[in-house]
Amino acid sequence: MAKFELSAFTDEYSNDFSAQIEGMLLNGVKYTEIRGVNGKNISEISLKEAGEIKKMLDDNGLAVWSVGSPLGKIKLNDDIDKHIELTKHVCEIANVLGTPRIRVFSFYVPDTSDIKPYSGQVFDYMGKMLKASEPYGVILCHENEKGIYGEKTEGVLDIMHQFGNGYRCIFDPANFLQAGVTTYPDAFEKLKDYIYYMHIKDCRADKSIAPAGKGEGKIPEILRELDKRSDTVGLTAEPHLRVFYGLAALDESGSTSEIIDQYPTSQAAFNAAVSALKSILSDMGK
Repeated sequence: MAKFELSAFTDEYSNDFSAQIEGMLLNGVKYTEIRGVNGKNISEISLKEAGEIKKMLDDNGLAVWSVGSPLGKIKLNDDIDKHIELTKHVCEIANVLGTPRIRVFSFYVPDTSDIKPYSGQVFDYMGKMLKASEPYGVILCHENEKGIYGEKTEGVLDIMHQFGNGYRCIFDPANFLQAGVTTYPDAFEKLKDYIYYMHIKDCRADKSIAPAGKGEGKIPEILRELDKRSDTVGLTAEPHLRVFYGLAALDESGSTSEIIDQYPTSQAAFNAAVSALKSILSDMGK
């Protein structure tokens, strides 16, 4: 059986990091996939601020699962040299926060229906990011995201084949569904040997986000398959059940329109997302 480690994008509970810790404690979530902190994206904080965050987490028996960075979430004609410098800074932040994992993307491409013309440039840029990260001992974890090279299964497979263990796979069911990809068995069967951890958010037929198990993502089926493994699999709850602070800055692909206020507060939406995931795990005897 696999060991599932529960994490969450805690900035969806509150913009204030002290309140994020409160949300983790109330919901029994040990790890944060840290993304937004006190009005800043995680990539914008100083190393001093990272140290203060680490102390706050340590004092409460909590930790960082992964740095939810925006690395690789730029266009191919943007300044890659500047982005590589940002990569180094994010790696330093990860080191201070005590996590080896950094969530990354594979660059916005002009046409996701035909990605092959962009593979050379994308792989060049991803190779530069990987080389820049190597001195820091971190693991770059690629998330399938709408509008990027690795939006669909084929693009993710290209990256996994090109870089081997250089990049690990984050499997996001809702993002696949919103890109027109069937999660299970199709995408899962093709990617199961590469999945390092998951973002847990579901998606309805109308492409609106739903709590885990309430959409078309087949999350219970996927988790039962992953439970056949004997290693550790991270599960990061990503609510997206209510518009939250800083949302518009996170996504250039337009998917923010698919996030609707389904709960009265961000705290209620966060609690519901974590509860839905825990319910599935409970049904599995976890």
